[in-house]
Amino acid sequence: MIHLNNFKYLQTPKIKPNLDVHFKPASLAILAFENAVKKVEGHVKATIGILRHHEQIAIFETVLFPETHEDFEENFFFLERLIKSLLWIKGGYEVLFKGPKKAGEHLQRVYQHGGHRDFDVRFMERIYEKPFRIHLLTEEEKLIAYEETEPIGRNLEGYRIGFDAGGSDRKVSAVINGEAIYSEEVVWHPKINSDPQYHIDGIKDSMLRAASKMPRVDAIGVSSAGVYIDNQAMVASLFRQVPDHLYSKYIKNIYLDIAKDMGDVPIEVANDGDVTALAGAMSLNDNQVLGIAMGTSQAVGYVDADGHITGWLNELAFVPVDFYSGAEVDEWSLDFGVGVSYFSQDAVIKLAPEAGITLDPNISPADRLKIVQDLVIKKHQGALDIFKTIGIYLGYALGFYDRFYQMKHVLILGRVTSGVGGDLIIKWAKKVLETEFPQLAKTINLQLPDEKSRRVGQSIAAASLPKI
Repeated sequence: MIHLNNFKYLQTPKIKPNLDVHFKPASLAILAFENAVKKVEGHVKATIGILRHHEQIAIFETVLFPETHEDFEENFFFLERLIKSLLWIKGGYEVLFKGPKKAGEHLQRVYQHGGHRDFDVRFMERIYEKPFRIHLLTEEEKLIAYEETEPIGRNLEGYRIGFDAGGSDRKVSAVINGEAIYSEEVVWHPKINSDPQYHIDGIKDSMLRAASKMPRVDAIGVSSAGVYIDNQAMVASLFRQVPDHLYSKYIKNIYLDIAKDMGDVPIEVANDGDVTALAGAMSLNDNQVLGIAMGTSQAVGYVDADGHITGWLNELAFVPVDFYSGAEVDEWSLDFGVGVSYFSQDAVIKLAPEAGITLDPNISPADRLKIVQDLVIKKHQGALDIFKTIGIYLGYALGFYDRFYQMKHVLILGRVTSGVGGDLIIKWAKKVLETEFPQLAKTINLQLPDEKSRRVGQSIAAASLPKI
């Protein structure tokens, strides 16, 4: 049985979001848990390996209460949340666990078909096309980390199209030798359309518009929400309404097929989070960039110290940031307290009633977001408090993300960060870092790009993805 309602180590934040009085940051709860464990004589070291494609293994080490301790079962909630976080950050189809046997057996019950984390298991199986399992290791078995990285983008020569597929709009840029000569945004509704032709026609329409502004097209770069391996859409929230039999036929190779239709042009497809990080690294002329795009979902990418991408999933939309069991439940994963409900337009909509703002549920989420942003311009206190709250969420989440990423720069962008709201998010996230994580506050540069880059920067950076 999974421990959801009474995890002993939940902590009240020093900076409380007034629109979310029950908020219990993951970063503080995990720190309190680990500090308590370390005080126990005979506490247990646990090692977790996450196996993904090309036999890569990411390793994470932690500490647990011994089986004889009265708080031993507190390990269960901690491990379930930690494993979930590792899976969505690193990606993988097998978890290698070295630790107390009872804790490992609990994980096996939770992470199986029909188990509490059924969604996560099936999602990983779909991405990696392998059966998922939790494998318990003996104390004698060794785990050795092995991870590959690869360079990303920064190819500027020639006539290029950069396309960014978002959940509420699609953006495209015509780029000549690194200079955008044309950019546009078109509203669309991919998440509610089950007809593959709707998606194909929309994407092709944007690309043809950009192509018409240049004498030729040398390459196409695509930034798109979802998981892409070898330019194939393994899983993508944009296309979630498309039935499986049509998905495999029309969507899995959607970008490759469109590139062929446009003259067999070289194409490179990357997760929109990685392109966010790339855009930041290019504008800052630096590396170790965590990019967070707040739009219809939370898209995240990371460029490491070498200017490479890691091959991790970086799907922080599904990573828990709030350990309060009554927190908002994501409609897709059916899990509580995960990033999409805190760092996307869903967060704005969720907080609106608490801020005294009534939004028409019959209009699109993008339109509801715009109404709140218009109220911010008018200095409506409730609307201002919404973006303050998101900033507080972000500050505490960065304290958690710091466990997995070496961050020098954190760049936030996307439709939610437009205008004054983005400035409030940065302001309050910095206040949290200075108060709760002072060392981290000294080492990371948290910022917004300029307004134009916030909205179309990804499509321009995307244009640099393919080599000619």
